[in-house]
This record gives sequence, C-alpha cells and structure tokens, in this order.
Amino acid sequence: MIKAWFKSGSPWIWMTAGAVSLNLILVVGLLLLIAVRGLGHFWPADIIEYRYQDRDGPESSIIGEAVATSLLPAAQARAAGHELLDNGEYLVQHLVKTGNRDILGSDFRWIQQQYIHSQSTPDDLIMVERREWGNFYGRLLAVKEDGAVIAQGEQAWQVAQQKLATVLEQHDEIDSLQDHEVGAINYELERLRLKQRALELKNAWNDATKQEFAAQKQTYEKQYQAIQQQIGKLSKESKRYSLVVAEAGQKEISLPLNRVVKMTRPNTMSVLDKCIEYVGNFATFVSDEPREANTEGGIFPAIFGTVLMVMLMAVVVTPFGVIAAVYLREYAKQGFITRVIRIAVNNLAGVPSIVYGVFGLGFFVYIIGGNIDRLFFPEAAPAPVFGTPGLLWASLTLALMTLPVVIVATEEGLSRIPKSIREGSLALGATKAETLWRTVLPMASPAIMTGLILAVARAAGEVAPLMLVGVVKLAPTLPLDGNFPYLHLDRKFMHLGFHIYDVGFQSPNVEAARPLVYATSLLLVMVIIGLNMFAISIRNNLREKYRALEN
Repeated sequence: MIKAWFKSGSPWIWMTAGAVSLNLILVVGLLLLIAVRGLGHFWPADIIEYRYQDRDGPESSIIGEAVATSLLPAAQARAAGHELLDNGEYLVQHLVKTGNRDILGSDFRWIQQQYIHSQSTPDDLIMVERREWGNFYGRLLAVKEDGAVIAQGEQAWQVAQQKLATVLEQHDEIDSLQDHEVGAINYELERLRLKQRALELKNAWNDATKQEFAAQKQTYEKQYQAIQQQIGKLSKESKRYSLVVAEAGQKEISLPLNRVVKMTRPNTMSVLDKCIEYVGNFATFVSDEPREANTEGGIFPAIFGTVLMVMLMAVVVTPFGVIAAVYLREYAKQGFITRVIRIAVNNLAGVPSIVYGVFGLGFFVYIIGGNIDRLFFPEAAPAPVFGTPGLLWASLTLALMTLPVVIVATEEGLSRIPKSIREGSLALGATKAETLWRTVLPMASPAIMTGLILAVARAAGEVAPLMLVGVVKLAPTLPLDGNFPYLHLDRKFMHLGFHIYDVGFQSPNVEAARPLVYATSLLLVMVIIGLNMFAISIRNNLREKYRALEN
C-alpha cells in the first residue's frame, strides 16, 4: 500500500504543499513580528513614577515609560554582581525610558523589581518631545512669556498647548521660508556664480556682463535680506515663551517652547484619545524629516528617495532588457555564441551586489561622470557635479544589476508565443518590425512586467551597492524640488534600506533605535509590496487584453 502510494505521486504533492505552507507561515510570522515591534513604538504608553531604592543609595523617584521586562537567571545574576534579596530563581529587571538625556546622560535605564517600593501613574506627568535631547518626562509647573509667569497649575497645561500651537505654526513658516525662499535664492546665486566662472574661462567676462551680473546679484541679495528679516521676526516671536518643568528629582528646568515638538499627558488619555494620538504619531513618522542622528522624527526623505530611485531604475532597465531579449530571441542567429551570451546573462544574475557597486563607482561615477564634468561643467571645478555619487549613478547601477532578470523573463515570454502568430502576421503583409511591435511585444508584455516586478523587488531592498554610488545618512535636500531643472540627478539621496542599516548598526542610542529599525523595515516591505502591486495590476490588465490573441 505504501509503495503504491509513493508511486502514485501523492506524497510529493503533499510534501510540496507542506513546504509552501511552511514558507507562508514563516513569511507571515516574520511580517507580524516586524509589525508588532515596529508599530507598537507609536502607541502613547503611560508614564510611570517609580519609588526606587537600591542597596547603594537613598530612595529616589524614577519617571518614564516601561519598555521591556527581562528575567535574568539567578546564577547569571550573581555572576554579574547582583544580589537577590528573595533568593528567587530569577532576577526581574525592567527597562525604563527615562528620557531627559541632557540631565541623566542617557534615555534608558535598567531597574530591578526587588528595589521598587511602589509605582503609580499620576495624571500630572507629561511627555515633552523636543527637537534636541530626545523626550523629557516630568511635571509642568508654569508657562512664561518674556520671562514672566503667565500660567501655573492646571491652567498652565491649557496655556502651554495654545502657545505651542502658535509656536509650531511659526516654526513651520520659518522652515518654509528657509527651505523654499532662501533655498531658491541660494540656488540662483550659485548658478550665477557658475555662469560667471564659465564666462571667465571663455574670456567673455567684460564690463557689460559684470554690471549685468552685479545687478542680478544685488536683486537676489535684497530678496535675501527681506526674507531674513521676516525669519528673524518670526524667530524672535517664537522665543518669547518657555515652560517651567520639574524632572524626577524635583529640579526645576526651563524649556524654550520653540524647541518643543509635542506635549502629551498619556495618563489622562482615554483609549480613543490614544488611538487618535497613535495615528498621528505614525503619520508624523511617515511624513516628517529625521532628527537626532535618525533616532527621532520621521523618514519621509528615505521613502521619497527609495521610490524615486526605483522608478528611475525601472525606466532605464525595461527598454534595455526588452531590446536585449528581442535581439537574442528574434534576430540573433541561434548557435554557440548565443548560448554563451545566455549563460553569461544568467551568471550575471548571481554576481554579488557589492561588485556592481564597485563597478558603478569606477565606471559610472569616475569615468563617465568625471568626463561629463570636464566636458560640460568645467566652471564647477574642482567641485564635481556628476563626478560624484548621486541619484543617476545609483539608478544606473541597480538597472545594470537587475538587467539579467528582465532579459530572462522577457525572453521566456517571447519563446511562449506560437510561431504561427508571427507567420500569420507576415503572411498578411506586415514587416518583421511591424509584427514584433504590434503583435509579439504586446503579447509578451505580461512577461516583461513579471521581469520588472522581480527587478523592483530586488532593487528596492539593496543596500551594499548604494553605499558606494549615492546613498547618504542625511541628505540636505530632496532630489526633486521647485528649482530648475526640478529633477536633480546629481544629488545624493536617502534610502530606506540604508536607513535601517544606519539606525540599527551605527546609532549611538541603541535602545531608541531598535523600534525604528522594525518600523522602517515594515515601511520598506510596504513600499516594495505597493510598487509590485501596481506592476501586477498592469500585468493582469495586459494579460486580459491580449488573452484572445493567445487563443
């Protein structure tokens, strides 16, 4: 019976189904782990006040958020120099996010359960998210305007929220002026300087052009001075307010309100309020810029850079991959050389990605980019324009890396088209080029999209080659803005994959970076899924459109 069962092939079907199911479970489990660890970071946790006294010091107060609990075996705890008061099997430790890094020196602290006398969640505890030094945990005592107290006690919270809303509006206006108005003027002044240098190199710099350039420069400087006066006025206005707060040790501290991002009292929030705050925190993470060495703020520049790079890569790799596949399948004489080329293409798909990065740096950046600078941008010397890593070279490097995938997928699609369709088209009077363009390629378009989907999935998650050809930790400006030529292919950019590497392995604040690694990983997966779903929808539409031709 068993022998006959094996001969029937049913065991192999069940084994295949089991392997597929196991892989699906592992993938779903991994995504759930990333989602729970990452998305949980945005939930407004209660602020706990601990009354704590260890064996070496007096009783003190610790204020912060409970992050994690660890059970340390007794033997390991004693070996580490810890004393177990109750002679239990485990030493219970809690990781508390205490914030107040400018006071305590770190954001996190491990405390032992056996030394906790009591813990509570008072309603008056606040969390202040700052632009520098991370979060502050403590109590709000008063609000000051120009050094004079304008609110105290419970009234201080309402006044602080009102003044903070005003200061945030002023800060957004200052950022807008600096990023757009001042940035545009600086960009135009730099272009003016390069034009002047180009005229000097051509010996065309004379009194007439000198006066013309001086007039333009004076106009820009007047605009700059006017904007700077406006920024100074807004900055002065935003510095009028400050908060008087008390940290866990009851030490009073003054916090300028213009350095505050947000204030909350999680202990007084209902579940609905926390859900609203949670959505707001996640939206801010997706849409804001990073702060504090990427451990605070958002990751919008990384999302933008990843999507833009993948789109440029797709624009480059698709036509080259399709042309190469069409030549190999439709035009090239099938023989030894063609087989060697196919073997080479397949082997290229297995080359380590860092090798492509080294090639991109040497060929695209130094050779092509350096020659472009010498031919078209001599006025910028010695500063490179295209002779330095940037968005264009990163896109071309990834396009080269994913080119074998598109070639193989397209060639497979072309091979599945019946020969009778080509012969029928030629018999009706169409040329070979018309047959290829109007019949063969449309029918092979689902396979082309399949290759593009695989290319996008691989390129979006690559990090190693990008570290050499354009990705940076923090990019001062986006590659796409309102300054001509709008899309700046020479600029460096941020990438989600490199952001994960930087935050996870290069951050000085490991505990603060850990949840951001999970959150950014989840967003990277979502971006890849979104790009792939878009491509899959196009592929399915093309497949339905040309299904009749296949029959």
